[in-house]
Amino acid sequence: MKGSHLGPRRFPQAGLLGRVAILPTGACEAHGPHLPIDTDVRIAVAMAERAAARLDARVLPPVTYGVTRFARNFPGTLGVSPAVMTALVAEVLVAAADAGASRLGIANAHLEPANVDALFEACAQVKSRTGLTVAFPNVGSRRNAERLAKAAAPLDGHSGIYETSLMLAIAPRTVVGHRRLPDVAADLGAGIVAGATCFEEAGGPQAYFGTPARATPELGERLLEELGAILVEALA
Repeated sequence: MKGSHLGPRRFPQAGLLGRVAILPTGACEAHGPHLPIDTDVRIAVAMAERAAARLDARVLPPVTYGVTRFARNFPGTLGVSPAVMTALVAEVLVAAADAGASRLGIANAHLEPANVDALFEACAQVKSRTGLTVAFPNVGSRRNAERLAKAAAPLDGHSGIYETSLMLAIAPRTVVGHRRLPDVAADLGAGIVAGATCFEEAGGPQAYFGTPARATPELGERLLEELGAILVEALA
């Protein structure tokens, strides 16, 4: 169902024995004045479902909280520590392995560096405990970012053309007023490298960067297809 968290491959009543299990991970955080706080969760679920449709995989219920230090000053943001994030994701994936899953994957749409590091640590713990390698393609890596930009739109920081286009494709009714927003030229990635610890310090006083006004559902659909392909390739 478009815009819903109850997609066709969610909640695997048939069990995980011999199946690929994909865990979507997101966050509960501010996404500018135009996107909902569960933006990352919705994108991660949609990415997982695109991959699952190609693999006949099972999409697990998502992890809806993450490490959200950069948006901490904005209403709606609720985060967990890296240790909690690592432990939760590792426990869920180990449980999936115990239930008979043959392969494990993470579809992550919350790209804050500390959150990504916590997920990589979870993957290492799962490998140590089960022997299974977790497929976790970092969407924010240079290689994947360049691939997404070539396919459709740049990964322009946070809540810009990239995430806004995806949300226009996934849940258009949740996107409000993006065409009225001015561009924010500040580079979030450069700000992080320079030592910024929140969106305001990085040059995003409204918790968004880039060009949300240029977002379209067509771009979002192309991005979603590419995200699904990235995850399928990692699982293969």
